Amino acid sequence: MIMAEGCVSLSNGPKDLGPPMEETPSVQDLEQLLNTGRASCNHVDEVWPNLFLGDHITAHSRFDLWKMGISYILNAAHNTLYCPESHDFYGATIEYCGVPAHDLPSFDISPYFYSSAEFIHKALTMPGGKIFVHCAFGISRSSSLVLAYLMIYHHLSLIEAIQTVKEHRWIFPNRGFLKQLRSLDIQLRKN
Repeated sequence: MIMAEGCVSLSNGPKDLGPPMEETPSVQDLEQLLNTGRASCNHVDEVWPNLFLGDHITAHSRFDLWKMGISYILNAAHNTLYCPESHDFYGATIEYCGVPAHDLPSFDISPYFYSSAEFIHKALTMPGGKIFVHCAFGISRSSSLVLAYLMIYHHLSLIEAIQTVKEHRWIFPNRGFLKQLRSLDIQLRKN
């Protein structure tokens, strides 16, 4: 099965998430947390069971993806400079989802939080399913979508999600993405 442009639809999530709650850390606190730990990463790292986070180098190697047993790909930089491949590049053995995000603080990635989380969840609930989530460098766009998945489907707070991923890979979502993840954290705590 192949999924291309269909997964880039807007989220069902709320747009106005209201004022921040006191227990939600500030963006500066989140940046301090992100600055801790190792400052380098591999081309790909397993950050959750069968959930791999990485860069365009791995995304361009069908052989490496095959060796890893990847059956799903979520490209958080669909049709951008480093990630121009489409679902056709991977063939019929990999289900593909493309999110046309730009790594700019002004880019609103939040409309993709729920649809991307649903795609990741679908991949991980399939027997033998393994998913590779990537962008150009596997640090900002793709990590933001992985953090959102952990918050939405595993009920982790943003801090817990960051700590979980950072155990395996250095990440640093840009300031705009952190603000959007912070808003998601606030909204999820209200439910």
